[in-house]
Amino acid sequence: MSGDHKKGHDYHLVDPSIWPIFSSFSALVLAFGAVYYMHAKSFWLLLIGLALTLYSMFMWFRDVVIEGEHKGDHTPVVQIGLRYGMTLFIMSEVMFFVAWFWAFFDSSLFPDAVIGSVWPPKGIQTLDPWHIPLINTLILLLSGTTVTWAHHSLLENDRKGLLNGLLLTVILGAIFTCFQAYEYIHADFKLSSGIYGATFYMATGFHGFHVIVGTIFLAVCYFRAKAGHYKPDHHFGFEAAAWYWHFVDVVWLFLFASIYIWGS
Repeated sequence: MSGDHKKGHDYHLVDPSIWPIFSSFSALVLAFGAVYYMHAKSFWLLLIGLALTLYSMFMWFRDVVIEGEHKGDHTPVVQIGLRYGMTLFIMSEVMFFVAWFWAFFDSSLFPDAVIGSVWPPKGIQTLDPWHIPLINTLILLLSGTTVTWAHHSLLENDRKGLLNGLLLTVILGAIFTCFQAYEYIHADFKLSSGIYGATFYMATGFHGFHVIVGTIFLAVCYFRAKAGHYKPDHHFGFEAAAWYWHFVDVVWLFLFASIYIWGS
């Protein structure tokens, strides 16, 4: 096909790329590394897998940014498909957390004789929901308003408001992570503390991981916005990050209400 031939459709026919197969291989190495660490307590394969995975993510998303921002491949029709894809991804994440909530409520509503038929189990000193958990709830709610401020600033072509809103959201996400780490360090129970510790740390821990991912996601958006990548009518990368962050906010509200308040 000649270079001056203009395509007669709005769709993006993706160029051949090494990154899908490279990412699959990296994820396989990461999985083997995690299993090897659990058995041999050796980090080297896990670190190699993590490095390969991060590298493949960076390079693949770099190509996507080039396609959308510089080559103009993300037409309005393509953006609709991207929105459907992000919506389905968030729905899959919802079901992922449903599994942890299911495990928690199955154990707490019907405690068996192994744990004394009471919830929380005897010997478990639960965390005060009106201390750090409440502070973290307020932090995430505030971060939801700052990312919305950034979004509306972008729609109004207010670059300063966009950058300030994104920066504040990233800072609030980092503060949330620090508070949760402090809470984990000072908790009286551990992951190995029976069913309570398992359900508590798996639910809140995976949420904390999602906060870290969302914070990195928004930090990338900040630097892209600083480079002038987003336009009021063309900013799906930031829109996807905002959707993801609001999802993280909503999940935390359910965690706070059920595990921290009701479960204590």
